[in-house]
Amino acid sequence: MTSPQNTVIRRNAPLAQPPKRILYLVSNPATLKGFPVGFFAEELTRPFFDFITAGYEVDVASPKGGPVRFDGFSDPEDPATAYPNDLVTIGFRHHAQFGRLLADTPSIDQVDVASYDAVCVAGGGGPLVTFKDDEQLHRLIADFYEQGKVVGLLCHGTCLLLWTTLSDGTLLADGKTWTGFPDSEEAMVNAAAGMEVNDDTIETEARKNPKTTFEAAGPLEPFAIRDGRLVTAQQQHSSALFSELVIDALNGAS
Repeated sequence: MTSPQNTVIRRNAPLAQPPKRILYLVSNPATLKGFPVGFFAEELTRPFFDFITAGYEVDVASPKGGPVRFDGFSDPEDPATAYPNDLVTIGFRHHAQFGRLLADTPSIDQVDVASYDAVCVAGGGGPLVTFKDDEQLHRLIADFYEQGKVVGLLCHGTCLLLWTTLSDGTLLADGKTWTGFPDSEEAMVNAAAGMEVNDDTIETEARKNPKTTFEAAGPLEPFAIRDGRLVTAQQQHSSALFSELVIDALNGAS
């Protein structure tokens, strides 16, 4: 019998994937229960790193354009951060080219869907506040999907599946299996904040739709789902899984 320490494991991967172009959307700054919110840092920076490592071109935009910000607790250089060891985000911020991307993002009305292969959306505190009534954003996500592109949504970014309607009047979520920030993790946020942070939650609203299937792993467990060209991930710990599934979808892997 071979002992585990004597087992030889070999793994290889392509140096670069076939070239693709991804639009990465982040929320504009907002206020939630009196606190400034933005988007979760790692939910942009880790997939961004994975995509450029794969040889992809990645553009960052926001619904309204202009400067955008990390949620403070997700910012490794914020005194109140819970993630001081997020080296990818630190590297992103101090990179000569990428660090400038958040200072003045283009707005979505400048986006040509046809020029991209995928759209990805980060979560964080801003999306539930700013995405719900943004019909232009809903139409953009629907356009990406209906033009045969990959749609990837992370954490609270998956709230777009509650509102994005296709041209035939059905929700993009109808008939799909997906995940997002679950009620179990909302409860953890509420306990830490000492208040109910989000009045409406993704899981509660998703389960009101009998035509869709919402799934979640245990609290803070990495979890992501690919359903055809739709890729969703539970929270920031799922960012690497999210990247892998988006790359698989772009390569047509089954």
